[in-house]
Amino acid sequence: MSTQINASTQLGTIGVEEVLGEGGEPRTPRRRSIQARRPSPRKVATRTLLNIAAAIVFALSVFPVYWMVNLSFTPNDKIISRTPSFLPLDFTFGNYLTAWNREAAPGQTDFPHALGATMTVTFGVLIATLLFAFLASVAVARFRFRGRRVFIVSVLVVQMIPGEAMMFTIYGMIDDWRLMNTLLGLGIVYLAAVIPFTIWTLRGFVAGVPADLEEAAMIDGCTKSQAFWKVTFPLLAPGLVATGIFAFIQAWNEFTMALLLMKGYNLTLMPWLNAFQSSSVGGSVNWGAVMAGSTLIALPVIIFFLIVQGRMTGGLVAGAVKG
Repeated sequence: MSTQINASTQLGTIGVEEVLGEGGEPRTPRRRSIQARRPSPRKVATRTLLNIAAAIVFALSVFPVYWMVNLSFTPNDKIISRTPSFLPLDFTFGNYLTAWNREAAPGQTDFPHALGATMTVTFGVLIATLLFAFLASVAVARFRFRGRRVFIVSVLVVQMIPGEAMMFTIYGMIDDWRLMNTLLGLGIVYLAAVIPFTIWTLRGFVAGVPADLEEAAMIDGCTKSQAFWKVTFPLLAPGLVATGIFAFIQAWNEFTMALLLMKGYNLTLMPWLNAFQSSSVGGSVNWGAVMAGSTLIALPVIIFFLIVQGRMTGGLVAGAVKG
C-alpha cells in the first residue's frame, strides 16, 4: 500500500486550489464579496419603517408627559391661548408653590399630608404583598397538597373580577369593621386587590427555578433552608422586583376606592388632585397648579422605577454560582 498522501486528503473539503497555487505555493484565501454581506434593500426598508413606527409611538407616548411638565412651568394666564407655546417662555415655579401649599378644598388636606398618606399606604401594601405572595407562591409551586389546583384557579378567577363590581360589598365590609376613612382600611382593600396577581406571577418564577440547584447546595453541606435562601431566593429577585413594581403602581395610582373610602384630611393623592382641580379660585381652574400637582404625583413613581429597574436582571444567575 502506498504511504503517499496527497494534498487533497490532508486538506479535506477545503480543496487544493483554494490554498495552493499552480506551483504548490501558498495562495491568499479569497475574501467574500462585500456586497454579499450587505443586507438586502428589502431588509433595509423594513428596518427603516419599523424604526420610524417606533419613533412615532415613542413621541405619542412621551408628548402628554412633556406637555404636562411644560404647562406646570407656564403662568396660568398664559396657558389658555389660541397660540400654544411648546416651551415655557415665561418660566415660573409659582404653580408648584400653589400646588404644595394650597388645600384641595376648604376643610380638606393639602399636598404634603396627601403625599404622606399615599406613601404610608403604598409601602405598607408593597411589603405585605411581597411577603404573603412570596410565601404563597412557594407553597403552590413546590408543595403538593390537597386543593392546590382549586386554589390556583380561585386566585385566577378572583383576579378576573373587576373591583368596581364589588364596590358596594367592599364599602359595607369596611364600614362594618369601622375602618372607614382610615389608612388601614384602604390598605386592606389594596392588599386584597393586588395579592392574586402577585401570587400568580411569582408562582411562574418559583416554578422556573430548578429544584436541582437546592439539592446540589445541600450536597455541598447546606441545610434545606440555607439552600433556599442562598440559591433559590436570589434567582427570584427579578420576579419580586417585577411584582413589586406592579403592586407599587397599583396602590399609588388607585383612585376609585380611595375616593369612596377616604375624605377630608385623610385624602390620598389621587382624590386630592380631583378635589384640587374641582375647586376653583376666582371662578376658573388653576390649570398650571393642577399640572404641577400631577407632575409631583408622577415623580415618586419614576424615581422608584429608576431605583429598582437595574435589579430586575441582576439576580438572574447570582444564586446559581457558588461563592
